[in-house]
Amino acid sequence: MTDSAQYAPASDPALLDAVREQVTGGLPTTIADLSALVRLPSVSWSAFDPANVRASAEAVADLARGTGVFDDVRIVRSAIAGDDGTADSSAPDATLGQPAVLAVRPARNGRPTVMLYAHHDVQPQGDDALWETPPFEPTLRGERLYGRGASDDKAGVMTHIASLRALHALRGDDLDVGIVLFVEGEEEFGSRSFTTFLREQKEHLAADVIVVADSDNWSTDVPAITVSLRGNVTFKLTVTTLEHASHSGMYGGAVPDAMMPMVRLLSSLHADDGSVAIEGLTSYDGPVPEREESQLVREAALVDDVRPIGTGPLLARMWSQPSVSVTGMDVPSVANASNTLLPTVSARVSIRVAPGQSATEAYAAVERHIRANTPFGARVEIEEPDMGDGFLVDTSGWAMQEVRTAMAEGWGADPVEQGIGGSIPFVSDLVAEFPEAQILVTGVEDPDTRAHSPNESQHLGVLHRAVTAETILLARLDARG
Repeated sequence: MTDSAQYAPASDPALLDAVREQVTGGLPTTIADLSALVRLPSVSWSAFDPANVRASAEAVADLARGTGVFDDVRIVRSAIAGDDGTADSSAPDATLGQPAVLAVRPARNGRPTVMLYAHHDVQPQGDDALWETPPFEPTLRGERLYGRGASDDKAGVMTHIASLRALHALRGDDLDVGIVLFVEGEEEFGSRSFTTFLREQKEHLAADVIVVADSDNWSTDVPAITVSLRGNVTFKLTVTTLEHASHSGMYGGAVPDAMMPMVRLLSSLHADDGSVAIEGLTSYDGPVPEREESQLVREAALVDDVRPIGTGPLLARMWSQPSVSVTGMDVPSVANASNTLLPTVSARVSIRVAPGQSATEAYAAVERHIRANTPFGARVEIEEPDMGDGFLVDTSGWAMQEVRTAMAEGWGADPVEQGIGGSIPFVSDLVAEFPEAQILVTGVEDPDTRAHSPNESQHLGVLHRAVTAETILLARLDARG
């Protein structure tokens, strides 16, 4: 937990009562609007219908207008940067990213400006057979609303919308805090036009505080502020040994098929205990809370007799150390396998980079390792690299004190400062474009959310508390000179 000296002074009890009344009264509408967003299959990947993402952007823009807060609400598409890092959204041949929603209300009377970020696009649903309820039909079971995007990150969108509704009900047109609502449309597809959008909209996006509602909480009853994020490096790895497939009976034993060097190469990425064995990948030495192995086994759904991998405290392995995963392979299926030596095999490799190391440096270390450890002289190609830097939050600023107090009052429990093993690469882009802004990474997920997986869900109690905390934060910023 955080030292009490790092909290801002407590809020006026009358303000807290008013906030709780507004948020609780608006909760049925919040849940209904979240359900309507979930019904829009806004998958931003290139293989899916972009009309669904456009419809989702239009729905979010309508919700933003309905808050009564903003002077201007627009749907914006920016160009995807080319290999040279530049892009011009006005160019006739520009390749545009998915639509984002941008809403602006300038600050008045010396108040700060806060940017509220979330994303309205979602991951593909995957195998429908693995879902217990239809992925794009929101289904309430107990305290959880199930559906793709119900939590990641349409609940983040609705946290902002519901907080702004409550704030407007409390302050009306006397609201002085500046507010920028930025709801991205392609976070799940690599935020490919993000840097262009930031550059082109910099004047409208400038803020003193940036709230990123796209992270996790410690539990359904205890909030968390994310203070570190791992970076990421992903790429397609292809190993080739033959010009064409050959009979395994005729040549097996003398000729290496592509799977043999691929398996040995992928195996070289880990030590025997499962820790990463790539020279040049670093770890971050930061404090972590204790986590019982039994809790990890339960939350991660390990099957019987499977043990955790790596060394050191469990949370350090997930927050502060690098990791390597093979997330897909292009090989014949078992049903279609024939007695032939495979000429070529491809794999998708995903690296999580410890906070404090650049993704570019990590990628160079991984590439050196692959080149040095490829057996049998196999031909290796590394293609489609995608990189994003990690992030370490400065926890010393006044905005961090404000959000600690708002979370404690909104949740009824002190927030935990946590790291996240996943990556939000655009946070480093925000820092680069707005170096003076204070970044607050919050969220509406919990350990049972299953974001990106079948049966994703949003705990409605968490949503209620998250909206309450954010409304308190905005009200405090509105009163801050």
